[in-house]
This record gives sequence, C-alpha cells and structure tokens, in this order.
Amino acid sequence: MASKANADESSKGNTKGGHAPSMPMARDPSAAVAEEFEAARRAGTRETFELFIARHGDDPLAEQARTELKRLSR
Repeated sequence: MASKANADESSKGNTKGGHAPSMPMARDPSAAVAEEFEAARRAGTRETFELFIARHGDDPLAEQARTELKRLSR
C-alpha cells in the first residue's frame, strides 16, 4: 500500500521536497512587440504593418510601422 502512495505522489510531478516546479520568468512584453515589428518589417507588406499598428498602435514602434506604410504607398 505504501508503494502505491509513493507512486501516486511521484506521478504528480512533484520535485524533491514536495514543491511543485517553478514557473519560468514572464517574457518582457516590449521584446515580443519588437519581434513582431521585425517580422512585419521582414515581410514588408501593407497587411503586416497594418496588423502591427492595429495591435500595437500606442507603442513607439507603431510610428515606424506608419512610416513604412507611407514608404510602401509611393
């Protein structure tokens, strides 16, 4: 009976000491926005810049996206 209880505890993902594994650190939101801008820049289409602006219109990189849109309009 004791071996079944031990097996149940080990299957719950507990680590030594009975503590659950820690969560990874939260990602920096500004880094994610910068990566999304770079992806839009690499794609270089109106649609990708418009989507970026729609999602992140208040971010400083949105102004760069607007500049890229104007450049594409020429």
